Amino acid sequence: MNTRSVAAQGRGQARRAANSTAMEVGARAGFGARGVIYVLVGALALQIALSGGGKQADRGGVVAEIAEKPFGKIVLWLLGIALVGMALWRLSEALFGSAGPDGGKASKRAMAAGRFVFYSFVAYSVLSFAAGDSGSGGGSSDQQSQDVTAKVLGWPGGQWIVGIGGVAIACAGIWIAVRAIMRKYHKHLKMAEMSQKVRRAVDFTGVFGGSARGAVFATAGGFAVAAAVKHNPDQSKGMDDTLRSFTETPVGPWLLVVIALGLVAFGIFSWFNARYRKV
Repeated sequence: MNTRSVAAQGRGQARRAANSTAMEVGARAGFGARGVIYVLVGALALQIALSGGGKQADRGGVVAEIAEKPFGKIVLWLLGIALVGMALWRLSEALFGSAGPDGGKASKRAMAAGRFVFYSFVAYSVLSFAAGDSGSGGGSSDQQSQDVTAKVLGWPGGQWIVGIGGVAIACAGIWIAVRAIMRKYHKHLKMAEMSQKVRRAVDFTGVFGGSARGAVFATAGGFAVAAAVKHNPDQSKGMDDTLRSFTETPVGPWLLVVIALGLVAFGIFSWFNARYRKV
């Protein structure tokens, strides 16, 4: 057997693994885990809006909250393993393309690769916390954001790098919101299998949740731009401080109430993805 045939056989086995039932189960479990995280972040943000205090409303706050509950470490292990499934599914999309007629586009595969890196990091942080590293998954997103910003600002051209990164995050947030409003998620879901009632629920949570999520990203990007312009890493904010900033608007905490409910809606939308996503 020559080298070319061995390589072809290896690619065939990898593609079959990417299309396997195990990979589908991993992807659906990952959407379920993402839903849990967003529902709990939204709930923590709602506490902040209504009480003015509360725990940090980000992934670290969610991980710490779960860990305090009975069987919390077991739940964290399950969430982390599910997120590994999501990461591997995104990797398979990057390597072989995603479902749909345009799934093989280079841009789609590049986005899948980026999501693979992101979910790999999230899975690692959750599993590290579950294994006893309390400084990993439970860390503050605000402090992490400021630390990274301070380090990059110290590089040659650091202000430009932070500024461009902030603009990219803000544009990503707008892109997320616009796609949600336009219901672009329809092409990724098995809409024909849904009842009329379920379809209405999917559209409500998809549009409302996606818009709220996009608003959070866009606002965080704006703070990163401010940090670059003022050369001040303290201007950069993670998810927790970004959410708290919504209470400083003229409408007070009520904007954060809407955003928090939107994040809960996005979590529920993720659960719909766990059931109806084309994988």
